[in-house]
Amino acid sequence: MSTTLLYQSFGIRGYQQIRIEFNAGVTRFHVAPDEKSICCPSCGSNNVIRRGVKQREFRASPIGLKQTVVVATLPRVQCRDCGVVRQIQVRFADARRSYTKDWAKYALQLTRSMTIKDVADLLRVTWDVIKEIKKNDLRRRFANPSLKDVQRIAIDEICIGKGHRYVTLVMNLDSGAIIYVGDGKSAESLVPFWKRLGRRRHRIEAVAMDMSSAYISAVRGNLPKADIVFDRFHVVKLMNEKLTTLRRQLYREATVDEKSVLKGSRWLLLKNPENLSEDRDEKAHLAAALELNEPLAMGYYLKEELRLFWAETFRWPAQLFLRSWCQRAIATGLSPLKTMAKTLTRLEHGLLSYFDHRISSGPMEGTNNKIKTVQRQSYGIRDREYFELLLYSLHQTKYALVG
Repeated sequence: MSTTLLYQSFGIRGYQQIRIEFNAGVTRFHVAPDEKSICCPSCGSNNVIRRGVKQREFRASPIGLKQTVVVATLPRVQCRDCGVVRQIQVRFADARRSYTKDWAKYALQLTRSMTIKDVADLLRVTWDVIKEIKKNDLRRRFANPSLKDVQRIAIDEICIGKGHRYVTLVMNLDSGAIIYVGDGKSAESLVPFWKRLGRRRHRIEAVAMDMSSAYISAVRGNLPKADIVFDRFHVVKLMNEKLTTLRRQLYREATVDEKSVLKGSRWLLLKNPENLSEDRDEKAHLAAALELNEPLAMGYYLKEELRLFWAETFRWPAQLFLRSWCQRAIATGLSPLKTMAKTLTRLEHGLLSYFDHRISSGPMEGTNNKIKTVQRQSYGIRDREYFELLLYSLHQTKYALVG
């Protein structure tokens, strides 16, 4: 194999092929460095004395289905200029690695369309070898995400495993990239992020988040000039929880005949009307439940009316709408609805801030689905740093159904 072909096939430059061996399905290319390329690994001087040789084997890109190994004869040299006695530097492989850089690129390319386990089985190496290659690539590209141009962010937490293990995520809403991953879901989990943000804090204009008191206090204490925008998804979710509580209360007080109608109506109450199925008589079932129980009907129609809040065009009509809704919810006398109204009244400013910035943590919820896919593919989290790097790369990751 010529020097040019050795470089083009395996990314090896400055070496000459000595011979080729075929043994047990493995092709071994024996190579030795050119005399001109032998130099001191410390200072780069060519004024060296040879002090023996050592052979090292490196995995190389396969030829067809045949496993390929490069056997390099590496001299040990003593430098007359700096006095160092050391083996010459192997430029076609990283330090303390038994595979070439070209093979690592080949394995990395495979991981973009295959799982780590599949790549490891194909290339006949351990899972950890492929994971480390991918981890190094992710570390090079995504470690320490830039906070330079961040203006609008979203904050949310996600469960990452058994035992209610949570991480706090911060997303740049303009780029869709996760820029911080913190342990837990308390205010303390955001402390390292505030430190990294430093003087850039004044550039943050708005923060989309849920109604967690811990996050509210953390944002107000560290981003006093930023507007808090309470996310629509979490407000609707809270309203659904209150409606479910109301239904349970009414179900316990209902007669036997009323219970037969209310039974199975929970998910019908939470569905949007346009998503109700006519084939399964869901609309008829819901109508019967609402006709039978007036308090449940009041709660359901207030839930549906609350969705119209985000359809308003300007801030002041939205404020009038919200206050009117809260007054009517309190007037019902139903405890879950009264609690919901008091919560919305207390958090009115954050709800109205939506009409100034028009942001939500919707992109974060989409990212959460990707995170669940990553967890399923990884069969759990074995390496926290690797998992964190995967989160930083999710905005450039695409998943598609196969088959």
